[in-house]
Amino acid sequence: MQSRWQDDDANACHGELALRAYTSRLLGQDPSLVLHGGGNTSVKITETNILGEAERVLYVKGSGWNLETISAAGFTPLRLEYLKQLAQLPSLSDTEMVNQLVTHQTRSAAPVASVEAILHAILPHPWVDHTHADAIVSVTNTADGERRIREIYGDSVVVIPYVMPGFDLARICADRFAVEAGVNTIGMVLLNHGIFSFGQSARESYERMIALVGRAEEYLQQQGAWQHESAAAAAAHGMDLARVQAALRLDISRAAGVPMIVARHADDRRLAFARRADLAMIAQQGPATPDHVIRTKRLAMLGRDVAGYVARYAEYFQAHEPHANERKVMLDGAPRVVLDGELGLCAVGTNAREAAIVADIYEHTIDIIQRATALGGYQALPARDIFAVEYWDLEQAKLRAGGPRAPFSGEVALVTGAASGIGRACVESLLARGAAVVALDLNAQVAAMHNSANFLGLQCDLTQEVQFTQALVQGVECFGGLDMLVLNAGIFPGGCRIDALAGDEWHKVMGINLDANLTVMRECHRFLALAPGGGRVVVIGSKNVPAPGPGAAAYSASKAALNQLARVAALEWGADNIRINSLHPNGVFDTGLWTEDVLAGRARQYGLSVEEYKKNNVLKTEVTSRDVAELAAALCGPLFARTTGAQIPVDGGNERVI
Repeated sequence: MQSRWQDDDANACHGELALRAYTSRLLGQDPSLVLHGGGNTSVKITETNILGEAERVLYVKGSGWNLETISAAGFTPLRLEYLKQLAQLPSLSDTEMVNQLVTHQTRSAAPVASVEAILHAILPHPWVDHTHADAIVSVTNTADGERRIREIYGDSVVVIPYVMPGFDLARICADRFAVEAGVNTIGMVLLNHGIFSFGQSARESYERMIALVGRAEEYLQQQGAWQHESAAAAAAHGMDLARVQAALRLDISRAAGVPMIVARHADDRRLAFARRADLAMIAQQGPATPDHVIRTKRLAMLGRDVAGYVARYAEYFQAHEPHANERKVMLDGAPRVVLDGELGLCAVGTNAREAAIVADIYEHTIDIIQRATALGGYQALPARDIFAVEYWDLEQAKLRAGGPRAPFSGEVALVTGAASGIGRACVESLLARGAAVVALDLNAQVAAMHNSANFLGLQCDLTQEVQFTQALVQGVECFGGLDMLVLNAGIFPGGCRIDALAGDEWHKVMGINLDANLTVMRECHRFLALAPGGGRVVVIGSKNVPAPGPGAAAYSASKAALNQLARVAALEWGADNIRINSLHPNGVFDTGLWTEDVLAGRARQYGLSVEEYKKNNVLKTEVTSRDVAELAAALCGPLFARTTGAQIPVDGGNERVI
C-alpha cells in the first residue's frame, strides 16, 4: 500500500464534499481495495437548511456509483440526526430502511444512498472510508481469521463478526463500537467483508486506510503467504480450441436463456490456477466477499459440464430458498466463472463489459484464495449466507437498474472492411444494438475506432488466410463465439472496358471481392452454427449484380459471383440455422471505394455531373453508409428471423434494377 495523496490536488478541492470525492477516487484507483461499485465513503457536514437552521448532514456514496470515478454528484445527503435515531430502533426491514433513507434526503435528485448509510451515521467521526481490501479478506477468509486480525491490529480496530449488510449490521456495529472502541481505535474490520477507517480529516481517514491495509499485507508477507508462484503454463490457441470455447458458450447461453459473452483469459497466472491439483477444494468454497455473488455466482464451474453445474445450482436454491423470509424465484443456473485446464479462466456476462467485471473480480479472488490457502486454508462463508446476499432484493435491484436488455446484447458480430464507409457504419449500428463487434480492416486505424469492452479492432489482410484465421480465433477468445457476419470488404477499381482489362487487375479484384469472402464464410461457418440464436450473414453486394454497367467488368463479375455464393450458402446452411441475405447498395459515396477519381470517372461513363450522378435514382436521393448499415443490422434482428436468401436493393430506386 502506498498513499496516493497529493497536496496540490487536495488543495484544488473546494469544500469538504469535493475533498470527499477526491479521496474516494484515490481508494477507487487501487483495485486491490475496491472493485466495480464496491466499498463506500462518507463525510458529515454542517449545512444551513432552507429555514436558516444549522443541520448536520451525512453525505454517503450513492448506490450505482464507482469510487474510481465518483464526483460530488455521486454522494447522497441525508439528515444525520434522523439516521442516528433510526439506529436505535429494535428492527427495521430492508424495504422500510430504503424508504426512510430516500424520504430523508435533503436533495430529491440525489442517488439512492448506500445500504450502509446508517452504519456510517453511527460512527463518531466526520470522515469514514470503507473498502473490501484483498489483504484483509485474505486473512479473514481462513478458519482462524478473527484471531489473526486481532494479532495484526490489537486494539487499533474493532472486530465485527460477519453480518449481512443493512440495518442489523449497523446495530451490531453500534453496540460493539460503544464497548470495544478506545483511544487507539482507528478502524473496524468486518470479518469476511472488509475494513473501515475513520478520522478527523479526509487525509487522516484515507491514510489510516492505507496504513491498516498495509499492515495486513506485511503480515501476509511475514507468513510467506503474499507471493504465490505460478508454474509455467503454456496456453494453447487455434481453431480447434476456439470451437471448444464456442460450444461451451452455446451450452452456457442455453442455460442462461439468452446469448452470453464468454471471454477467455489464458495468461500464465490464471491458467496455472485452473490447473492446480487442489482446485476442486479451494475453488469450491465460495466468493471472497458475499457481494461478489451477484456477479460471479457462489461457485466457479470446473470444466465444461454445464448441465451438471445447472443441476447443482438448482439443488443449492432448493436447499436454501425455504429458509428465506419471503419466496424467491430462482435465477438462471448458468455459471459466470469457468475454470478449465485447457481454456484457463472464462468469464461470462450478458455483455462484454459484464464479462470483464467478472474477470476482474475473479482475478482478485484468485489472489485471495491462494494467499488464504498459504496462510492455512481458504474458508468462505457458508452457502446460506451467500444465498441471502444473492437473493437479497437490494442487491438484485442493482442489476435491474441497468435497464432493459439491448437487442443484440450477448451476441457477437464480425465486420470486414470495418474502418470506413459502410463497414464502419455497420460497426456503429451493431454496437448501438448492444452487440460485441470484431472489426477487421487492412487499415491499422481500425484498432482505435472505439474504446469499449464491446469492441475489438484488428488489422487484417483478408487475402492472407493465416492472418484471417488468427484474427477469427482472437475474436472468439475475446467474446466466445460468433453470431453475425457482415461481409463488406471489397475494392472498386477505376472504370476499365473489357478490351483493356489486364489479367492482374481481374485477379486482384476477384481475390479480394470473391476469394477472400469464400475463406471468411468457410472459416466462420463452424462458429455461426454454434450461435445461440442462430447464425446470421449479411453480404454487402452491389446494384451491379442485377444491373451491371459498362467499365466495371471485374467488379460486377466478382459481386455477381459472391451473390451466387451467398445463394448457395443459404441453401446449404439453413439446416444449421444460419440465414444469409444480401444487400445491393448503389451510389453510396461516403465510402473508401469512391475516391474522387473513381467518382468522376463513373459520372463520365454516364454523361452526368458528379452531383447528378450521386442522386441518379428514382427517388432523387443520396444513399448513405448509415442507410445501408441500419438495414444490415435489421437483417440480423428478429424482423427478418424467417428470411434467408433474400436480395434487397438499397439504391433509392434504380430504373434498370426495377
